[in-house]
Amino acid sequence: MCITNGVKASLHEAIHGVSMGPRSMLRSACLAALLLASSFVAANAQMEVKHAVGALHGFLVIRSEGGVDIGSGEIFAFAEGDRVTIKTVYRFRDGSLDEETAIFTQRKTFQLVSDHHIQQGRFFPKPSDITVEGNGQVTLRSIDKDGKAKVETTKMDVSPALSNGVVGTILQNITPARPEFKLDMIVPAGKPRAIKLDVVPVGKQSVRIAGLRRDTTVFRLKTEIGGVAGVIAPIVGKQPPDIFISMIEGEVPVIVRILGPLAEGTAVVDIQLAGATFPRSPASH
Repeated sequence: MCITNGVKASLHEAIHGVSMGPRSMLRSACLAALLLASSFVAANAQMEVKHAVGALHGFLVIRSEGGVDIGSGEIFAFAEGDRVTIKTVYRFRDGSLDEETAIFTQRKTFQLVSDHHIQQGRFFPKPSDITVEGNGQVTLRSIDKDGKAKVETTKMDVSPALSNGVVGTILQNITPARPEFKLDMIVPAGKPRAIKLDVVPVGKQSVRIAGLRRDTTVFRLKTEIGGVAGVIAPIVGKQPPDIFISMIEGEVPVIVRILGPLAEGTAVVDIQLAGATFPRSPASH
């Protein structure tokens, strides 16, 4: 199935000019880590460390395709030596929760230690609790029909460069003019499955930050499985919508927008940084 009309309209808006309002570059930089907590695998050539991840605390807003606020989020990042921990929490107004903690090392390349991702509540038609480790061990936790906890562990044949939780970092560390490339991803589709994301730059997005206009590169991430585009569709009943990521390139690349679904069967969401509002006068002392 092709991308939805709503996503097409959103991408058209992104490429032809979007005003984000008077937001600072510092707050925009926080969004650069937003994608660090998604589960991806990448080849060694895509794992080279050019921009190391440091300390971070960012606040996010989640909107529907129609622009309605449906949730908020926080992201935390800290490094201890060359070991990095990223935690992302999305809380939805309907009570749903998306929480992920990714741990990886950053020496010459990014290397996964572990990634734990929980999705539950009404927003997620297929709730999941999955842990992926750098050695290829994958653990799925669920509740069976009798209400008892169920734990299934699988050992998968993965690349030594397995790096769940670093897709945003990969985009920030690639050559700006890099052509199409692919990322691998482990998803809990009934059982652990390896899929591919085809990553292609598709245009430029105009964005205003603190009144300054900047151009960003828009990347499209299209789902594949078994190396053949679209064959995942019979598994889930339809082709998942594409994901679009907008990034300001340059000396320090910055991701400023994510547009797409958070999981199989979920609605498309538009994730950006939350704006801050202060009273006219400072607090009294």
